[in-house]
Amino acid sequence: MRIRLMMLACLFPAAAFAFDFGKLDISNLIDGVKNTADAFHKATPAEEQEIGSSAASLLLGAAPLVASPALQQYVNQVGMWIVKQSEQPTMMFHFGVIDSPNINAFTTPGGYILLTKGLFDTFRNEAELAGVLAHEITHTLKRHHMQAIESGKWQKVGGNVAKAGADNVKNSAASQLVSLSSRGALELFVRGLDKGDEFEADIGGMVLAARAGYNPYGLVSVLQTLGSINPAEGTVALMFSTHPSPSDRLNTIENVIGDKLENYAGGAESTKRFQTIKASLGTAKK
Repeated sequence: MRIRLMMLACLFPAAAFAFDFGKLDISNLIDGVKNTADAFHKATPAEEQEIGSSAASLLLGAAPLVASPALQQYVNQVGMWIVKQSEQPTMMFHFGVIDSPNINAFTTPGGYILLTKGLFDTFRNEAELAGVLAHEITHTLKRHHMQAIESGKWQKVGGNVAKAGADNVKNSAASQLVSLSSRGALELFVRGLDKGDEFEADIGGMVLAARAGYNPYGLVSVLQTLGSINPAEGTVALMFSTHPSPSDRLNTIENVIGDKLENYAGGAESTKRFQTIKASLGTAKK
């Protein structure tokens, strides 16, 4: 099924959300990568982009972008600035805030990063936003999701598979196998990564935030906020079920980084543009 999605002209011209996964189901693509040629097949850049854009399309089908061009442009500006400080400064990323009260963030291959409005609302300054974006960017730079797909760590989601339509898919790695339901494919990308990947993204994200001129301990502040929320609360249920606990993440950061980045703690935190955006959303923190 083809899903129609919003395109934001307000974002950087190259970074506007223009998702169109056309004829291919994301699960077809994932299965094609896992089963093409041999067990050591590495996805091509084109396959990686198609998997990522299709997964992001499914996420946006479940929760659309917040209808605030200023918010979307701002998050893209912060995100792309951080990317430029990375080892892949020319890689194109796509950032967005989706209209969901739940507290979470999603990354798909190819540089598609979506934060929920519920998570954005918890941020008290730009350093906290930067810390989360840098964490998600690190997942992409380290190819955590693609490595999981290529290694076959992720099992197929859902019970029954349908061969209908598979014969019509041609000239792609996905043409060999049947597709799962969109619901199953969506679950595949929200179920979470290995703990080790999350810890690596925390550490790498803090270093990347420091390079970008932010207080790298902004991520620590976010984790402290998350740790203060009752795990039974519905808005954090999915996040807590797919990520290590905030306390485990904080302990790992303390053990690995400690005060090693203390010289960068004077980096940017609150900014006028952050406060302007928060005020426009009615979520400014006192």
